[in-house]
Amino acid sequence: MTEPTLYPESGFLRLKIDLAYDGTNYFGWAKQPDRRTVQEEFETALSTITQSKVETIVGGRTDAGVHATGQVIHVDVPDVTNLDELAFKLNRMLDEDIRIDNVAIAPEAFHARFSAIRRYYTYKIIDGNRPVPPLNRFDITPWYRTLDVDLLNAASALLVGEHDFAAYCKFREGSTTVRNLVRFDWIRDGQGLLIAELAADSFCYSMVRNLVGAAVCVAEGRFGTDWIAATLENRERISDSLVFPSRGLTLRQIDYPQETMNS
Repeated sequence: MTEPTLYPESGFLRLKIDLAYDGTNYFGWAKQPDRRTVQEEFETALSTITQSKVETIVGGRTDAGVHATGQVIHVDVPDVTNLDELAFKLNRMLDEDIRIDNVAIAPEAFHARFSAIRRYYTYKIIDGNRPVPPLNRFDITPWYRTLDVDLLNAASALLVGEHDFAAYCKFREGSTTVRNLVRFDWIRDGQGLLIAELAADSFCYSMVRNLVGAAVCVAEGRFGTDWIAATLENRERISDSLVFPSRGLTLRQIDYPQETMNS
């Protein structure tokens, strides 16, 4: 792994930027040839404003169709005199499905990816073959069967802790699949939506949508909770057919060490 660059080059200023986006019309965060991505849109706008080439580092890389309400990036730019004006200009240039919430000078040695200590995701499901409310259609996944919230929680609880999540991640060369999942639980809210909250030091590629799919298999009676435990222990990749859609998934928050953020 390449050593993180903790300090900007001489003459540059490191910014910490909080942003949100609707990922529906993007092929994820990271730049890809001939595909529209959040990173490409943001860097194009910021490069135009600063009249310089910029490269962003993201705290939580999101896949195609995944949303964010609490994304964090850092970027090194030539000295900026008015941060509020920069945020205003970015929001004027970007499409309305990307919004800049805050621009600040980054703490010393801040790195959006490697300084992060915890990431939080939310997943929303409307079950029982009910119609999706039109104003919420982009961030809720419909499911045709009714799901038992107690079974969802029973299955999810078995996955909490430090494990090798190879069964629930898409393989990437050179990447470990060991993660510490500190939270995975469900509620049914006042509108009847099933909402999962997940938190971990970091997540593997496609891990959250795999975990949601596995919990749903138990909640609809397809498998028992013993299947969850066996799959986790055997580390055999579950079928892609069990992976839930990206539309219900939102990166909600990224935590950084208090001592770093206050420095």
